[in-house]
Amino acid sequence: MNDTVELAPHRFAGLVAPAVDRAFVAGILAGRDGGGAELSQRYGGPAATGFLLELRTRLAVPGGTVDGAGFAAVTRYRDPASCQRALDKHVAYGMIHRRPDGGLSATERGLAFLTELYQVHAEVTEELWAGHEDRVRRLVEAFGRVLAYALVLAEDGGEPNGAFTAVAPPHEPDGTPAGVLLLNRLGAVRFHRADAHAAAWTAAGHSPASITELVPGAELLAIELETDRRAAGPYLVLTAEERLGVLADLAALPG
Repeated sequence: MNDTVELAPHRFAGLVAPAVDRAFVAGILAGRDGGGAELSQRYGGPAATGFLLELRTRLAVPGGTVDGAGFAAVTRYRDPASCQRALDKHVAYGMIHRRPDGGLSATERGLAFLTELYQVHAEVTEELWAGHEDRVRRLVEAFGRVLAYALVLAEDGGEPNGAFTAVAPPHEPDGTPAGVLLLNRLGAVRFHRADAHAAAWTAAGHSPASITELVPGAELLAIELETDRRAAGPYLVLTAEERLGVLADLAALPG
């Protein structure tokens, strides 16, 4: 696309990432403090629900699964053995079913938890972003197009993918409130950037352990710029003017 305003996709990718993080974290924390923590305790606490929250946008789909490779990508910075032990607890609590091929799906009890969690997120995002309904609707529409194109790129063999395709497209049943749509679409966008970052540090010869230990400097800056480049593809569906609008709308959201 030819831009009439100077805000190229790779520049936008770097600018929008912290704004996405801020809005998403605000929504998740509001959910935790607005009933999510109590909900989790009713089902056994974090030992029973942790990965269900993290993978909710795929596991909330009846029959939805996250395969072993997707789970490994989502948890790439964590110890694999510890993650498997945590999954064992989810299975023991009857929340997650581990398939013979390593894939994960929610049990009936897990689906019940996720249904209630979606309701908590609906209530807290409505309150958190009250008075900003037009902004939320614009952001939902914009990030919907971004995610749709990101999935097309992933299906065509493009990168990045891994964690992103494990959680996207988000589960969006008919009648899902705009606040929940936005929260979960922002979450999927964050995973897309996480994959871009992993591809960038892998190309630079790093491992999950070494990249977390890399101190600020020229090398880390180069990796961040490469992350922006790799994360930029889906933003081609937005005009430069729309990209500016997304930044403005995210900046105006409370939280």
